[in-house]
Amino acid sequence: MQSTDRHTIIIGGGVIGVCCAYYLAKRGARVTVLERAQIGKAASFGNAGSITPDHPPINKPGRVSQALRSFLHPLNPLYVAPKLDPALARWLWLFSRSCTTRHLEHAMAALAPLGKTTRALFDELIEREKLKCYFRNDGYFEVYLTKQAWESAREEAAMVSRFGFHPEVISAGALREREPALNKGIVGGVFHPEAASINPYQFVLELAGRCENYGAKFRTGSEVVTLRPSGEVWNLETRDGEVLESHAVVLAGGAYSVPLFRKLGIDFPLQPAKGYHRDCTPPPGGPELLRHACVLGENMVFCTPMDGFVRFAGTLEFSGVNHEIRRGRLEQITKASARYLNTTSGAVIQSEWCGLRPCLPDGLPAIGPLARFPGLFVATGHAMMGLTLGPVTGKLVAECVLDHKPSLDISAFHPGRF
Repeated sequence: MQSTDRHTIIIGGGVIGVCCAYYLAKRGARVTVLERAQIGKAASFGNAGSITPDHPPINKPGRVSQALRSFLHPLNPLYVAPKLDPALARWLWLFSRSCTTRHLEHAMAALAPLGKTTRALFDELIEREKLKCYFRNDGYFEVYLTKQAWESAREEAAMVSRFGFHPEVISAGALREREPALNKGIVGGVFHPEAASINPYQFVLELAGRCENYGAKFRTGSEVVTLRPSGEVWNLETRDGEVLESHAVVLAGGAYSVPLFRKLGIDFPLQPAKGYHRDCTPPPGGPELLRHACVLGENMVFCTPMDGFVRFAGTLEFSGVNHEIRRGRLEQITKASARYLNTTSGAVIQSEWCGLRPCLPDGLPAIGPLARFPGLFVATGHAMMGLTLGPVTGKLVAECVLDHKPSLDISAFHPGRF
């Protein structure tokens, strides 16, 4: 059967689902995207907007002790809510096993080819499709207040360099010359020249429009509650009772994917990790808040200039599937910003948000087919790298669906590895 005759349903209309739709529809596949709410309105709406191809996974030596300390300090950047949750306990156990130098090297070796490819795909997409999404191709600064943290960052930069990226260690004086908003307390940093930034919601909306130009269909408010194989096709039932049929299904529902895995009898160890943001503008007559994207190293806060505002985004909160905004955690983002930047006094808050990132315990996404279920493909678990890895994930999934052979080695991302 030709690709134009086959119907692929993508569950999830965030950046991953839309990128999958784009690369499938562009090749002539018949595509329908089913989104439980609105296109791009979940984690894709409010993330930091940073495209970071050289970013290592969250699994690092020392993360376990950091997570344990967070039980007593709910305002820490990494916070695990103390509660009886067997699924979270299993996730933390698997996570702890992956917080080793050996695993970090393995993960970077697997992620680096995807990072390099996705960076080129962003340039190609922006140019070819004329996407209007405030794309800035000027890297970002990682900045530090303590010599100990800066030393760790230099070691990480050296590790990242071994995988073909080019981070630059930079002195405090050179940093302040390039970004005047930085406080004098900054001791140094690292510049990541391969990085870029974007308005993530605008990117998803613009790309969804191009998908429609190629024939893809989008259905919002369409939550899939059951999926089952039936011979050579799949039957999907939505919450309102409608049954749809497809030859291939792509699970790209992010943090909301777990119930569908359970329906298939799969114990998929994915946990939602809540992130927050505040979008701010300068006070009337005040100075520009920030010229360049920065990461406030010790506090894990991304600061991204966008179209008319700066987004301050961060935190990693494991507290289940909920959208409760903990005011104290938002305030910590603002307080952290004031320690690093000299322009935030009086900044006007334009919006506040929280969203759920889908995290797998080994810090790697799940990309590719599930051998137990012919015609079922997975594209989730990207954690804080969903925007960055969106284009390459979409391209690889399209290749898996249409060619049965991806152009990159994705064995490390096999969905059945747990």
